[in-house]
Amino acid sequence: MPRIRYELSAHAVTVIAEREIEAAWIERVLERPERTEPDRTDPSLVHALGPVPERGNRVLRVVYNPAMKPLRVVTAYLDRRRRGQT
Repeated sequence: MPRIRYELSAHAVTVIAEREIEAAWIERVLERPERTEPDRTDPSLVHALGPVPERGNRVLRVVYNPAMKPLRVVTAYLDRRRRGQT
């Protein structure tokens, strides 16, 4: 299966490094999200959620714009509100 094509916004590059989020985790969640949600304020964005076994199955939330080619990831974070659930 071909890997999903995406690019990171400047903000995403910064916060992913600060939060020690690995690219493989982002790719895994984008390719096989356990759940997706629309953004509450920006209808152009989608939130993909999935567990990260390497971090005790905490939920990684990847926010991206699906209309852009390649997909543009605007941010990603381990969602404390969804600890232990997706």
